[in-house]
Amino acid sequence: MQDLSLTFSETEYRSRLARARTRLAERDLDALLCFGQETHYYLTGYDGGGYVFFQCLVLTADDRPLTLLCRRPDVSQARDTSLIDDIHVWLNAEGADPAGQLRDILAGLGLAGARIGIELETYGLTGKNHAAVQRAMDGFCTLVDASDVISGLRLVKSEAEIALLRRAATLADDAYEAALAVARAGVIDAEVTAAIMTTTLRGGGDVSPAGPLVNSGSRAIYGRGVGGPRPLDDRDLLILEYAGTYRRYNCCIERSISIGGPTEEQRNLHAVVRDTLLEMQEAFRPGAALGAVDEIHRARLDAAGHAEHRFAACGYSLGATYRPSWMDVPPMIYAGNPLELRPGMVFFPHVMVGDPETRLAMGLGNTVLVTETGAEVLSRHGLDLPIR
Repeated sequence: MQDLSLTFSETEYRSRLARARTRLAERDLDALLCFGQETHYYLTGYDGGGYVFFQCLVLTADDRPLTLLCRRPDVSQARDTSLIDDIHVWLNAEGADPAGQLRDILAGLGLAGARIGIELETYGLTGKNHAAVQRAMDGFCTLVDASDVISGLRLVKSEAEIALLRRAATLADDAYEAALAVARAGVIDAEVTAAIMTTTLRGGGDVSPAGPLVNSGSRAIYGRGVGGPRPLDDRDLLILEYAGTYRRYNCCIERSISIGGPTEEQRNLHAVVRDTLLEMQEAFRPGAALGAVDEIHRARLDAAGHAEHRFAACGYSLGATYRPSWMDVPPMIYAGNPLELRPGMVFFPHVMVGDPETRLAMGLGNTVLVTETGAEVLSRHGLDLPIR
């Protein structure tokens, strides 16, 4: 193995592996089949894209070698960017059976008859591949859904991870300033998208795992990006939602921009959305339940008459993720979520209102870091409604 580009120190990775193995032992699991690329990156440093095919890291509860099954194009990256000890390759061919190869790897590790966890809540395991794994393991071992084993560890960030998130936050802020510089009537919204992406990349960041969302006019009510450029009109509302991304770590920001000047309705809605987000940010206190944030979100917007136009959840966890999403979920921020907030957790609370009848919309959001005493907003920008 060549240690060419580990994101963190080997000591940090070894500590993560030790904690993961302790969790497996606590769950009476002999091993974990890791299909999430985020898991591979967190535990070993492996930074690749083969998760879109069949790719699995085998983590045993004891200190047997870390074993990866992947395709040929992923071998060099796995060797150069990770602590993985043993790499097996499956080849594209008619009748290829990577699930069967995975069973053989497990047999070689002495795991026949074992109780083995599997990550199901991941983009790295399609329904078809999961069915193939189930068939291959039938009668060989007992599979148990253990999707939360590593994701639970990843919720609380180390100081080294927080440093990368701060760098991502700076990139997001710089991109916002670049977006403001080009947003004006007559410009296609793709120019704003280009400003965000170009600024991030020139600043040393990565391509975001999704987006950016740059929606204007009647599209401003959408909660997702939409294909095809649109010219910005005078009196448009432009909503931006995107992630600054650095070494795969994402820091999100959402802002609304008025093109030509806001209407009275837009000014009033902006004030409601801004004040709601400010109160939500204050609710990120260690020991509090995550669901309390959405209770504020619901109470404020419902009282203002926007119960039908708000989202049913108001944000999610952030960390290091791969395509297709910067949302590092679960957890989502929804009323009743009992997750206890702890220092080192990072979330993106946002407030989005969109009325499909009037097309009145507004959106604001910040990334917050839970600290020992409360919450720190990672963006340097305020929540005003700039006019362009």
